[in-house]
Amino acid sequence: MPLIYSIIAPLIIISSVAVYQGEAFTAIETARLLQNCMLIAGIGTLLQLYPIWKIGSGLPVVMVISFTFLAACLATASQDYGIMVGAIIVGGCFEGVLGLTAKYWRKIISPIVSACVVVSIGLSILNVGVSSFGSSSAYPLGSWQNLLVATITLAAALIFHTTLKGVAKQLYVLLGMVVGYAVSICFGMVDFAAMGDTIRELGVIAVPQLFAFKPQFQPGAILSFCLVFIVSAVETIGDTTACCKGGLGRDIMADEISGSLCVDGFASALSGGVFGCSPITSFSQNVGLISMTHVVNRFTIMFGAPAMILGGLFPPFGAFFTTLPDCVLGGCTVIMFGSIMMSGVRMMHDAGMDQRNTLIAATSICLGVGVTQADSFFNELPSFIGDIFAGNMVAGMFVVGLILDLCLPRDPSHYTSM
Repeated sequence: MPLIYSIIAPLIIISSVAVYQGEAFTAIETARLLQNCMLIAGIGTLLQLYPIWKIGSGLPVVMVISFTFLAACLATASQDYGIMVGAIIVGGCFEGVLGLTAKYWRKIISPIVSACVVVSIGLSILNVGVSSFGSSSAYPLGSWQNLLVATITLAAALIFHTTLKGVAKQLYVLLGMVVGYAVSICFGMVDFAAMGDTIRELGVIAVPQLFAFKPQFQPGAILSFCLVFIVSAVETIGDTTACCKGGLGRDIMADEISGSLCVDGFASALSGGVFGCSPITSFSQNVGLISMTHVVNRFTIMFGAPAMILGGLFPPFGAFFTTLPDCVLGGCTVIMFGSIMMSGVRMMHDAGMDQRNTLIAATSICLGVGVTQADSFFNELPSFIGDIFAGNMVAGMFVVGLILDLCLPRDPSHYTSM
């Protein structure tokens, strides 16, 4: 169930701001997208488990819709969903090619750059979590009803996390969401009538709607997504490496890295172009579960993929999740988004905060975040530069961090006062 939440949550958030050809998304369109995202997650997982040619790692890795792209998707989908789809198609193919050539470049991106990027991902979506925390369709933003439901959801999740043991602890977000959903019903926030309308429109069993969105290829959006796809590639390398070390007790092989990145990229292009969904990537929580339980049998894990695919054939499943109030989702996402940022902080600690790494982190974070907060900063520069960096601190922090890491001397003597 945490897996299902991780698959659907990004698209629920994106659909809330998405516009296509001047029209906002309806509950029916959102339900169709949730139906499709289950399908592509199942297909991506099968490709990871059982490779075709060089596409797939053969490792017990589960694929889900990625939170890494949330900020970029929100920025483009709010302009036109076709812009997002076009950028995902090109960016996904770009990462797929990166996967095929991974042995030539993967060591260029150092641990400190990866850490800065993960911090930036968390920072870039904190406002989304906080906005959801105070929102619902039934009450104004910041109303006491919304804040109360969100707080109860958050408190319940924290209580479950601190009291449950073992594998059950992994369910704390889902259990908190269940409590929050029940409370939101009492406040009249759940519109079951809209859910019924969606089911009547789509039916109980339905073939997914494919190629529903005409892609638009905007250069600025494409470049921005390509940068985030590099970030996603770094994250996937980390997840698959942890899977090998924690679950299989060995180092990862070059062809496994290459195959995992190919799925990450090419399946994401399929996700956007065919299914109209945001990119997919490896499910980090599943990697942690494998390290804890050492259940690495691909056949066992494979049963989850058909379940996801079957879930994509039942519109009532997606229709139910469209009734989830924003404040309930926000009560859960503030934990998840904050955890992403703190994972980056932990990675910084592991990379070692010597003076060189401190300079890289401080400069990239300040510039990457700062330019997104300064209005009109890029007005005098070519428009594509603003399209890439003005609303996307992930891209800015990655570019600045990578340049500094490549240019700053590595000899510690350059950073001492003597």
